[in-house]
Amino acid sequence: MAYWLMKSEPEEFSIDMLKQRKREPWNGVRNYQARNFMRDGMRKGDGVLFYHSNCAEPGVVGIAEILCAAYTDPTQFDPKSDYFDAGSKYDEPRWLMVDVGYKRKLKRTISLNELKERPELGDFALTRRGNRLSVLPVTAEQWQFILALE
Repeated sequence: MAYWLMKSEPEEFSIDMLKQRKREPWNGVRNYQARNFMRDGMRKGDGVLFYHSNCAEPGVVGIAEILCAAYTDPTQFDPKSDYFDAGSKYDEPRWLMVDVGYKRKLKRTISLNELKERPELGDFALTRRGNRLSVLPVTAEQWQFILALE
């Protein structure tokens, strides 16, 4: 089992929306490294720290899980979509997505500021300077430590 952190702006898609829907395709990823994490690393059953970004208090707000292996993101072929990619081909799609399922909301938000203050997290991808990826790997030790902060 692997662990991941996935960022979403709560005004676009929040942990509460995932709770209502129970399952959601994680589409619109348009960064090659994030895509590669989904394609090459994510497997059904992997754990996800659901992270609210670009909001008053960015931080980890819930737990989700990966429900399936990566598959073609259809938004890349839709000219009406914000995620349209004219260069992507049906027989060689550039962009993939996974389905994410709701597990639970945390009792409190574990803020980015709090995570930055914790040397126990070591070289944590989220707190690395300049890291803006929406999909990040998390070690088992980091996963356990973050959840223990709840």
